[in-house]
Amino acid sequence: MTIVERALELVTDDARIGLGSGRAAEAFVAALGARVRASGLRVQGVATSEKTAEAARREGVPLITLGEAGILDLTVDGADEVDPNLDLIKGYGRALVREKIVAASSRALVILVGTEKLVPRLGTRGKLPVEVVPFALPLCERRLADLGCPATPFHRDGRLFVTDNGNHILDCQVGPIADAPQLEADIRAIPGVVGTGLFLSMAQTVLVGDPADFRLLEEKHRSRH
Repeated sequence: MTIVERALELVTDDARIGLGSGRAAEAFVAALGARVRASGLRVQGVATSEKTAEAARREGVPLITLGEAGILDLTVDGADEVDPNLDLIKGYGRALVREKIVAASSRALVILVGTEKLVPRLGTRGKLPVEVVPFALPLCERRLADLGCPATPFHRDGRLFVTDNGNHILDCQVGPIADAPQLEADIRAIPGVVGTGLFLSMAQTVLVGDPADFRLLEEKHRSRH
C-alpha cells in the first residue's frame, strides 16, 4: 500500500476535501479522480492552488469554493518538514497561505511525506517561506533580518514570484527553531506579513512513505494529550 492509497481509505462518500499542493498531493488528486471515475465516489474538492485546481479538473474531481464548502471533512496535503510532534514547515511549493486556510477549515489534516521530510526539529532544512504583500517587501526584509532570519525574495524565471494571492514570498534562512510558536508570533506581528510556512498543531495524521514510490512505511498520529 502507498501513502496515497492509505489517504484514499480515509475519504468517505459525499466528503468535502481540501486538495493540497506538491508532488504527493498531486498524486492523491490523480488517485482520487481515478476513484471518482471508476466507482462513482461522490466528493467535492477545494483546491489550495490554481495548479491543483487545474489537476482536479483534468482528473474529473468536482471543485467548489471554500465559501460553498463551509467546514471540510478532510484535507490531504504534503509538507517540507515534519517534526516528532507532527508540527510542519510548508511552502516550498509557494502555496502556503491558501494551504493554511484550507487546513484550518478542515476537521482533519492528513499529511503525505517521504522519509526525507522527517526532521528532529523544525528549521533543520534551513528555509522558512513567508508570504508578504508587495508594498511591504522592503519592511518585511528588514524586520525579518532583525529577528535573525535574513530573507531573500523568491524569483522564478528571472522575475519576482507572484503567488495566487498576488503577493511575494520571502525565503528566510533559519536553523533549528528553538521556539516555533514564538517565532510564528514574531513574524506575524510584522506589518505586511500574510502568513508563514509554520503549521503548528494542525496535522492529525502523517503518512510516511518511501521517497521513490510512496510505499507506506509508517503512520503517525498526533497525541491527544
